[in-house]
Amino acid sequence: MSEYDAVVVGAGPAGSVAALVLARGGARVALADKASFPRDKACGDLIGPRGVQVLTDLGVTVPDAGHGSDLLAVGPSGARSRLPAFPGRSYPGHGIVVPRVAFDHALREAALAAGAVGVRARITAVDRDPGTGPVRAVLASDGQRLAGDVIIGADGALSPVARLAGMLDPGSALWGFAVRAYVPGEVPLPLLVLLESAPWRIYPGYGWLFPGADGQANVGIGIGMGGTRRSVPLRDDLDRFTALLRSRGDLRPAAEVGPVIGGWLRMGGTGVPPAAGNVLLTGDAAGLINPLQGEGIAPAMISARLAAEAVLADPCRAGPAYTRALAEAFGHYLPGASALQRALLRRPWAASASMRLVTAPGVRRLVASTWSIYWNGLTDGARPRPAAWAARGLEATATRLAVLTRGGDPPEPPAGRKAP
Repeated sequence: MSEYDAVVVGAGPAGSVAALVLARGGARVALADKASFPRDKACGDLIGPRGVQVLTDLGVTVPDAGHGSDLLAVGPSGARSRLPAFPGRSYPGHGIVVPRVAFDHALREAALAAGAVGVRARITAVDRDPGTGPVRAVLASDGQRLAGDVIIGADGALSPVARLAGMLDPGSALWGFAVRAYVPGEVPLPLLVLLESAPWRIYPGYGWLFPGADGQANVGIGIGMGGTRRSVPLRDDLDRFTALLRSRGDLRPAAEVGPVIGGWLRMGGTGVPPAAGNVLLTGDAAGLINPLQGEGIAPAMISARLAAEAVLADPCRAGPAYTRALAEAFGHYLPGASALQRALLRRPWAASASMRLVTAPGVRRLVASTWSIYWNGLTDGARPRPAAWAARGLEATATRLAVLTRGGDPPEPPAGRKAP
């Protein structure tokens, strides 16, 4: 008999939600993480509508620093357009702002209060039957052995669990990288800045300036890399971006950026199968980050809940059940969004033209509304309105693109990517 019904590795949003749902369902669950909590993570600190809905469904309260509804997009031309937030049938019309240091701690505490056993451990090996047999336990660097009938990997884009279980295929992944810092500032609306590295040549990512807690705004920049994971000097890009924000009046001239932290992104459901044997992967470990705008928290919590429910329903068949549930939740959006991201990276001039439409006078109202729904992965569950119908058309087009363009990586982003 295993020590636990499930061992969850990683106590971020995915791991803590999985452990919470499992513990509430009566399962014996270990929640392991290498860090001591509270601890920080690179993130924009903005929890989207689907993530807010998961918190509501689970009855979990987090110390949010305020609600965020509409976003303000700044196009490559410098023109601005409001991206409206529409309530859907299955999600509210707003997100919330929560620093990750507080958000992750609150979710972990909720899981422990429900009965999960917190374990501090850096997982470095697995104990499995010969060949492709089940993983019996995960092993920590200090000698701890955590045995479970099911292992849930919630340990990030580089997932040691996925690697140790032989599930990770880095060459098939869609990679990105982002850096974030805090800076003094009051931000009325979350700001998304679409940049160009040269005229009519899109920067392969975007910058953000989001509201924060205690007078500290969250500033960051992220890029898509296609199929190649490599070192990128984003600190210089962040410095140029914050200088741009100061010049435009979005930050005070004297506002100094604090310590910068970064993190890898694996996007679009790529690089791994969601389950193999008795190992299930959730959140960033399953590559579920939105490939168009980098959101990972809502997909992490949704996938974790689905994984836990599959385990509670039948641990012996949890893998196939979870795979089907994940395909239903994300299979309509992620493949097309991934294909669109690759296409935009290949054609920086076309990407610049399309992004300029988001803020173009005359058409920006419909374009921005459509892009807001599609870009944020909110088409499924959207209430009927012209922007939702247009977003469904865009999603269908992107899905056809995914079918037509299997494989193939975009070229390297241009050297010396400089934000204006």
